[in-house]
Amino acid sequence: MKKLPNQSRASYLNGTFLLPIGLLGLPFAAPAMADSVIERSFALVRESAPSVAPGTVINKANVDQYREFLDAGMILALRNGWYDIKVAPSTSFDVDKAYIAVTEREAKKSPARLGDKPGEILGYTGGRPFPEEPQTSDPRAGEKIAWNFRYAHGDGGAILPILWKYRNLLSGQVERLLRVEVRFLKFKYRTTASPIPDVTPNPSNIYAASYLKVFEPTDFKNTQLLIQRFDDDARQDDAYMYFGFQRRVRRLATGQTTDAFLGSDVMIEDFDGYNARISEMKWTYKETRQLLMPFYNHNDLKLSDEFKDPDGFQYVNFSGQGGCFPDIAWQMRKVHVVEAEPVMPAHPVSKRIFYFDAQTYAIARTLIYDRKGELWKIAILGKSHPDHHLPGNKGTGVPLNDSGAMIDVQAKHCSTGQFKTLAQPGLSPNGLFQVQNLRGGD
Repeated sequence: MKKLPNQSRASYLNGTFLLPIGLLGLPFAAPAMADSVIERSFALVRESAPSVAPGTVINKANVDQYREFLDAGMILALRNGWYDIKVAPSTSFDVDKAYIAVTEREAKKSPARLGDKPGEILGYTGGRPFPEEPQTSDPRAGEKIAWNFRYAHGDGGAILPILWKYRNLLSGQVERLLRVEVRFLKFKYRTTASPIPDVTPNPSNIYAASYLKVFEPTDFKNTQLLIQRFDDDARQDDAYMYFGFQRRVRRLATGQTTDAFLGSDVMIEDFDGYNARISEMKWTYKETRQLLMPFYNHNDLKLSDEFKDPDGFQYVNFSGQGGCFPDIAWQMRKVHVVEAEPVMPAHPVSKRIFYFDAQTYAIARTLIYDRKGELWKIAILGKSHPDHHLPGNKGTGVPLNDSGAMIDVQAKHCSTGQFKTLAQPGLSPNGLFQVQNLRGGD
């Protein structure tokens, strides 16, 4: 008779032979994650590979020399002579220590894992859900990166305001100027702003919400947008718009988040890099690269004098072809490249290529392809270091949305944004994110 292992022998002799846990359909306990894995996930990783020296200016004349450090969209812009990239030293965008501490605690106690269905995450309770380095051998690595983006550090804040211009790429003519205010709040998995970890009561189980209001021009004045995103990714977002000239609230249908928002080059789905559910895309991790990305120190830039802010804040200037490109510095960053294909067949986009910053998981660059698979739009979302911005942002550890451009390379048009961002959740009270708050008046 074959000798049984000690534990199996004891169980057998007791008449209660125990099957291995895995055969019972129960999950194995995940091994504790090494501290070094988490430390590397939040570090500014400087590779020993060739780089681009700070002070270098990349333009039409020398773009091919530096193409390995540029994505396809920026190569196109540079070759067309639309823009020059100024390279600055790479700086660490340190994430808040409380968020890192939650990541460490949860990774060692009960790491998050993906469910069987796309957009399903199990066991997540806070912090960065998947701190491990992505692997091309993992068919769901892209989805894990998307979850890291969704649950990135930051409990809320406001942009007061966005100065939003619609421009002709060829002539530079400014066709419209909007003054917009945006407020956003995380209701769950908070790490720095009281209450921690969740806002209660929260009967609808909202994960996060955002609210936008237009103040200028007159024909758009008092247009408002409210988006409620639920903790359950399988549940469709609730999105509502109030139109001042109609004086009524309208619930947005699913497809309307991919329409041109207020006639701009931007979809609601484009906000903050990606503004939809994880389950709405098929995520494919492509590679990790060292690329030049629009990360910079706001206070070190030559800023615009066009708008006079009451507290003296100066906005990012725009230059290049048509005034469509932010006049900023670019840093060499470690980037995870992910392709996202819409699940919905009627979606106007065939795919997006997202460039996720590996230290913060912020999206600062996106390439958008039309349904024929041709490059349609180039998105730039400039990120300022919070310690080199307004005093109220210092120490928050949040990479700040500071400048933005959506450039339609087919229609030769662009929409640009100059942001005054404050990473202060107190500017966005809970009650603001309710449908009944959408109303007329100033």
